[in-house]
Amino acid sequence: MKKIIILGGNPETAVVVDVANSMGLHTIAIDMGINSPAKQKAKESYDIDVFEVEKVAQIAKDNNVDAVLVGVADILVKPYKDICDILNIPCYATTEAVEAFCSKDGFKKYCLDFDIQDIPGIYIEGVENIDKPHNLGYPVMIKPVDNGGGVGMKICRDEQDYKDSARTAFGFSKKGVILVERYMDCDDMAAYYTFKDGVAHISAISDRITTKIQGDASPVCIGAVYPSKHSALFIEQMHPKLCKLFKALKIENGILNIQFFVEDGIVYAYDPGFRLQGEAPHFHLLNIHGFDHRKMLLNFALTGVFGDNDFETINDYTFNGKKACTVWVLLKGGKIDSIKGLDTIKADDNIHFVLERFKEGDTVQEDFLGTERQVYARIYLVVDSITEVNQKIEKIKNTLKVTDTNGNNMILEWLKPFKEDDYR
Repeated sequence: MKKIIILGGNPETAVVVDVANSMGLHTIAIDMGINSPAKQKAKESYDIDVFEVEKVAQIAKDNNVDAVLVGVADILVKPYKDICDILNIPCYATTEAVEAFCSKDGFKKYCLDFDIQDIPGIYIEGVENIDKPHNLGYPVMIKPVDNGGGVGMKICRDEQDYKDSARTAFGFSKKGVILVERYMDCDDMAAYYTFKDGVAHISAISDRITTKIQGDASPVCIGAVYPSKHSALFIEQMHPKLCKLFKALKIENGILNIQFFVEDGIVYAYDPGFRLQGEAPHFHLLNIHGFDHRKMLLNFALTGVFGDNDFETINDYTFNGKKACTVWVLLKGGKIDSIKGLDTIKADDNIHFVLERFKEGDTVQEDFLGTERQVYARIYLVVDSITEVNQKIEKIKNTLKVTDTNGNNMILEWLKPFKEDDYR
């Protein structure tokens, strides 16, 4: 039986472990989270910081491990590559791609080098240098350069708030560097790429909808719809420049998600993720096209070959004319007493996957709010029209009930209906 180490422990990574188990692999999960979801699914696990790459590599050697793969965590892509390098086994991440996609300051540098419009801003090294950049007016967004999922991010609207939040953000950066950017209040989208044998294929383009009702915390996604209403603009304005970047980064195989803002006809790049995503477009790709990025990545880790030869013929970012939607269910803080209606939702023929991150009795802690840790579930559906997308969202809204120990509704906000004229 082939053995594989999977790095990370969150619920999204647990799904990768499930697939590896179904392929007959002996799975070993490694992360610091005691009894984390991925560890509960794996055949074997270790409570070790993945950044201790020599220790992880030694575990691989001691156990005659055949492969290593990163799960759904930006911050672990670099140690994933370092571990693979020590073991001399297949790794989809190149040195250049890690530099460009695994920290916000690195991404900003490469955007500048390749004439890719990003969000106006600068990065600041060291808490002693936190004076706000003179070329930016309020509001601004503060981000640790090497963290994700909204951790340490904050919208700041005045100087005192900025200085307090900047000090906090430094604590979430291993590099001790934060990014200060203009706050963008406009359309939000994402492009999801599949790389095979050095060619970048657009596999999905989506519009992202975020909640704006949690004060100045990072706006967390509450849903996505595919294909994006900005697809043509993205392909004309951004795709050619990105392809030049990808070639320079020597990317041969793998997957990449990049988020973008769209304002006044200009596309602004931000937040790349060189790994499987929390949004998980791969669920829609499996349902519509029949290829599974999770299996492709697992097979690559074992063999160095990424996907079948007919991949190009079935990959289509227009989703063959269908419409897909991911409904994110975010929860308010508190202890979950009751979850009702999920079985009815799962029984719907158009809903092809549901990822649950909490169960009854779990507590949504206050420090989860404003980050993706407050996500209870993601619900994946595919239909023929935006009209049907809106109908399904309404059905989910009327069916799913999550209440706390006082009987109060815990669901933060639902997706609003999409404008049908935007998606014809």
